[in-house]
Amino acid sequence: MSPFHSQRRLGYATVFPIGFGCMNLSHAYGTPPSPETAAAVLLRALDLGVDHFDTAALYGFGANEELVGRTLAPFRSKFTLASKCGISGVKFDGGVRRAIDGRPETLRQTCEESLRRLQTDVIDLYYLHRWDKSVAIEESVGALARLKQQGKIRAIGLSEVSAATLERAHAVHPIAAVQSEYSLCTRNPEIAVLETCLKIGAAFVAFSPLGRGFLAGGLQDVTRLEPKDLRRSMPRFEAQHHTLNLKLQERFIALAQLLHYSPAQLALAWLLTRGPHVIALPGTTRIEHLEDNIQAAAVPLTTDAAARLDALINQHTISGNRYNAATQAEIDTENFS
Repeated sequence: MSPFHSQRRLGYATVFPIGFGCMNLSHAYGTPPSPETAAAVLLRALDLGVDHFDTAALYGFGANEELVGRTLAPFRSKFTLASKCGISGVKFDGGVRRAIDGRPETLRQTCEESLRRLQTDVIDLYYLHRWDKSVAIEESVGALARLKQQGKIRAIGLSEVSAATLERAHAVHPIAAVQSEYSLCTRNPEIAVLETCLKIGAAFVAFSPLGRGFLAGGLQDVTRLEPKDLRRSMPRFEAQHHTLNLKLQERFIALAQLLHYSPAQLALAWLLTRGPHVIALPGTTRIEHLEDNIQAAAVPLTTDAAARLDALINQHTISGNRYNAATQAEIDTENFS
């Protein structure tokens, strides 16, 4: 296909404006697909021209990196590989739980483990998944800079940080990308981080650009979510908020139909208009959804259509916070007052 939106800068590479977030294939949204299905989705993404795959040590406590390595290592020269450190699994009472740890020695160890699982000698873009507030951001970024000097990573990124933290980090070493949640439903990056990324020359990589499935036209009945689906812990998907948001979704779907696009395509096309440095990172477990998402790069969204979307779904009209209080305390992003 001939994308309407051209390739965009990400670290030392230029990439298709829509990447692939691999998390869904191993983690977070209930029972993951079989390894065979997951591999088929990754390979189809590669066939469609996706050249930016994003994973993390956290996802499936290493299982996602193993999947990506096992499936895509033979094609390593064809894509930009991103992974993350700073949150990982630690053994606890016979099981494994997530832990935020930004100490330099932990980041070094995580990187070594990720390189092994990913079956590669270098990770193109390596994010600090969360800022460990017990460790100065300068200290954690300094550790990543040393990994870059050693040739184990090519560029440094941060995830879910404020503009102030980003500028502190950038003073230690250039930051190539910031990854945070951004969609019509979640506008927090518009407070300051989008502009700061543009100022320092960093890409902004938007995860959950489809509102965790809401903007793809699904999730009418949240009671059907699996018990371990992380959306069950998100206020936005609690019954009292979700009922209100479904009214917005109905109008959003109607607008997509009027414009002859799928809801997912419309949401992604809107995102790509937010700046030349913005890259969308949807994830899916289904090839048909993947194929639909990729078509969004060819959607020439008009100024009028973008304005209608802005007015319909924004921080004032969406009901419910994106995170509960405990999760919100772990992140550093700005909030609307």
